[in-house]
Amino acid sequence: MARTLERNVIEGLRLHAQSAADLMMPDPVSIQADASLKEAIALLIDRGFSGAPVIDEAGRPIGVLTRSDIVVHDREKTPGVSEYYDRADLVTPAGERLGAGFHVESVDRTTVRDVMTPAVFAVAPEASPAEVVQEMLALKVHRLFVVDTAGVLVGVISALDVLRHLRP
Repeated sequence: MARTLERNVIEGLRLHAQSAADLMMPDPVSIQADASLKEAIALLIDRGFSGAPVIDEAGRPIGVLTRSDIVVHDREKTPGVSEYYDRADLVTPAGERLGAGFHVESVDRTTVRDVMTPAVFAVAPEASPAEVVQEMLALKVHRLFVVDTAGVLVGVISALDVLRHLRP
């Protein structure tokens, strides 16, 4: 009985949207490609996002930065300076040894461009909801960018956005 009820509820759901523009979250938060990875991580954490589009100077998407990209980068990161050198080996440019009050700090200069996935999966605002869902399934992705005719990012559609538009 429960299985029949469950199937009937699922079969009765319809996607209530006319276009990708109806499904998308407009004006998405994005990250500049040359931003530091540290800044991008703070943005994702502060906003509770699992990923964000990476854009160029013209606002066109050039990739996506996800939590998975960050984890992979962290796993593959090489050890910092302090792990390679003993304090006694470190000297100033003038040849002076560092005193007891000094310490070496490893600064991560990694940019978003270095870590992001450089793939852009996008649809036009006029794309039908069926096209959006088919594209997400075919590409096996959780989000699609919505770009205008100039290629500028105008929105993002996540799988959750699609679910929000399902109604009996």
